[in-house]
Amino acid sequence: MRAFVPLTAAAAAAVLLATVTAAAPASADPGGGSGGAPLVRVSHGDPYADCTIGAVSPDSVVYPGSEVEPYLSVDPHDPKRVVTVYQQDRWNDGGARGLVASWSTDGRTFRQSTLPFSLCAPGGADFERATDPWVSTGPDGIVYAGGEGVDFVKSTRTGLLAATSRDGGRSWQNVTTTHVDEQPFFNDKPSITADPVRKGTAYQVWNRLDNDPPGPGSLDGPGYISLTRDGGRTWSRARKFVDTAAVPNTQTIGHQIVVNRQSGALYDFFDRITYSADLGTVVEAHYQVVTSADAGETWSAPVTVARDTSVPEVDPNDPGKPLRAGSTLPSPAVDPKTGTLYMAYEGADFSGGSFNSVQLVRSRDDGRTWTAPELISPGAVPAFSPSIAVDERGTVALTYYDLRFLKPGDTTTLPTAYQLATLPHGDPGRRTERRISRVFDWLQAPFAGGYFLGDYQGLVASGKGFRAVLTETRANAPQNRTDVYTTTLGPDTD
Repeated sequence: MRAFVPLTAAAAAAVLLATVTAAAPASADPGGGSGGAPLVRVSHGDPYADCTIGAVSPDSVVYPGSEVEPYLSVDPHDPKRVVTVYQQDRWNDGGARGLVASWSTDGRTFRQSTLPFSLCAPGGADFERATDPWVSTGPDGIVYAGGEGVDFVKSTRTGLLAATSRDGGRSWQNVTTTHVDEQPFFNDKPSITADPVRKGTAYQVWNRLDNDPPGPGSLDGPGYISLTRDGGRTWSRARKFVDTAAVPNTQTIGHQIVVNRQSGALYDFFDRITYSADLGTVVEAHYQVVTSADAGETWSAPVTVARDTSVPEVDPNDPGKPLRAGSTLPSPAVDPKTGTLYMAYEGADFSGGSFNSVQLVRSRDDGRTWTAPELISPGAVPAFSPSIAVDERGTVALTYYDLRFLKPGDTTTLPTAYQLATLPHGDPGRRTERRISRVFDWLQAPFAGGYFLGDYQGLVASGKGFRAVLTETRANAPQNRTDVYTTTLGPDTD
C-alpha cells in the first residue's frame, strides 16, 4: 500500500500491498544486460504451491509461481554470503501466500528457506498472508528478516514480524510479532535495519494508520519503531517516534533507517502525505528525515528533504493501465567515509508533471539542509523504483526500471529494463549508465492494484562494488509470471 484507504475489511483487502526447504541450487542465467555480470536466478520452485489458505472472496486471484518485491543483504565481512527475500505467490487483492529467503555462501549458488511469517510456511506465524519482505545483516553476521502478516478472512488484522538467522539464511529463529492491530488500525510498509556499528542491535520501523472512526476526516498515520539490542531474541514494545497528529488527515509511509558508521547517528527517511477532508485528494506531500544520536531512544523534529512530486504510475501508451512501483517510497543511503546523505525517489520535476523520473538529493551537514533535485534517469522516458547505495570509495550507485525501449503506439506490451547509474564520488558530471537486465514485458506481471513487480527492489554496497536484486517477468508463463535475479556490479562500474 502506498496511500491511505479507509480501513474497512473490503477496502483494505482491495488495495493492500500488501522450517527450511531445500530447493534446487540456482545457477547463472545467460545474458544480464549489456556488459554486466550474468544474472543469477534466486527463485526456484514454489514452496507454497499446495497452500490453500488466504482466499478472501471468489474474486481473489493468486498468481502461482510468482516472486515479486525482493530485497537483499550481504554479510559486511564476506560479500559472498548473500540473503535475498521476496514475496512468493502474490494475491491480486493484497499480500502473498508467504515470504521466502534465498541464501548463498559463494554469491552464485542460491538455496531457499521459508520465512515463518504466514500459515503457508512450515511452523509459520498465525497470519493468512504475508507481505513487505525486508532483510539486513549486522556486523556480527546475524541476519534480521522482517515483514508483515495480514488477515482478511477471519478478521482485518496486521502484524509486524521479525526473525533472525545465525547461519546465513539457512534457518530462522526468534520469530517475533513485534506489533499487531485489528481494524480500524492498519500497519504498513515495515523495513528493518541492522546497526552496522552496534552488534546485536536492529530497528524495525513502519507507519501505523488510525482511521477511528472509519471513514473520511479521521486519519492519523504516525511512524512506529521497535528495536532489539540482544540479536533479535527480544524486541521492544512498539512506540510512536514520528507524530502526525498536529495536521489532520496526515500519514507517513516508507520509513527506512540508515546509519552513519563514523558517528553512529541514525536517520529515518519517510514520505509525509496530507489529504483533503474527504481523503480523496493529496493536499501536500514531502519527504522528511528524523535523526537519533542515541541509538533510537530519542528523535529530532522532522526536516524536509524534498517535495514529493510523483504522479500516477501508468503505461504511457495506455494510461488506463496502472503500474505498481516505488512512488512515495524514499531510498536513502549514507557515504560510509564522509557521512554525506543521499535520497533517491520518483518525481516529476523534470517532465513538467507528465511522468516520473529518478531524482536524487543530498546533504553534507547531517541532514539539516538538502540540495535541489538532480535528474538521474534519462529525461525523455518514465523511470521507476530507484534503489541507492554508496560504497567505501564514495561511488554512488542507483538502479531503476525505465521504459526507453517502448515504441509509440505499442499498447500490447510494455518493454522494460533495469538500469544501473554510477556517480564516482557522487559527482553527477561523471555519471555513467548501463543496462543490467534483459528487456522484458512488464504487462506479464501479476496484477495487484497495477501490474506489480514490487514497490521496491534492492541494492547494497558489497566489497569493492555493489550487488542488486530485481524482478523480471516471463513471457507467456501464467504459472510462473515472474522470477527474482541477482547480479554483482564490480569496481569497473565507475
